Amino acid sequence: MAENHSLELLIQALRRLPGVGVKSAQRMAFHLLQHDREGASQLARALDHATASVRHCNLCHTFTEDDICPTCRDPRRDRSQLCVVETPADQAAMERTGAYKGLFFVLMGKLSPLDDVGPRDIGLQKLFDRINAPAAPDDTPVREVILATNFTAEGETTAHVIAQALKGRSDVQVTRLARGVPVGSELEYVDLGTIAHALVDRR
Repeated sequence: MAENHSLELLIQALRRLPGVGVKSAQRMAFHLLQHDREGASQLARALDHATASVRHCNLCHTFTEDDICPTCRDPRRDRSQLCVVETPADQAAMERTGAYKGLFFVLMGKLSPLDDVGPRDIGLQKLFDRINAPAAPDDTPVREVILATNFTAEGETTAHVIAQALKGRSDVQVTRLARGVPVGSELEYVDLGTIAHALVDRR
């Protein structure tokens, strides 16, 4: 009985992962217990260590084990640019392109009134404080805020709220990631919303 209870607890814990339903969680649990107990122990140790050690960067709010993350500490980054993203995963995606050399601010979410997620929940005030005051007295002030929230209804709302809050600031330029037809795609297979935005944003 105790063993079944432990197995059920493991399955329920695995179900907390995004996109994992009951069957997937059961498959994972059975695999770990039947074929890879050492892997299960390693996973448990890694999760325990991460939850105890990983925190939010004091400047950009991403995940780090230090008070200030390596990106914010890097003197080679363009400190006049601040790219606003929803999650650390989005930040990692931007970094993989190798095209952006500025700093980041990670919201840890997006505005969603239906889910009762408001400005306080995603740290908008901390973002504005970061824009208004340099990280250090001799630091370069933020001159461009790049809104790189996702192109969902909630992401667009979040970008709009931030842009409106910074409207009228002559010292800060607010830009938005461009939307368009993906490279290598054929128009007949691209959704109409993407084509419409690409047409409006043509250059």
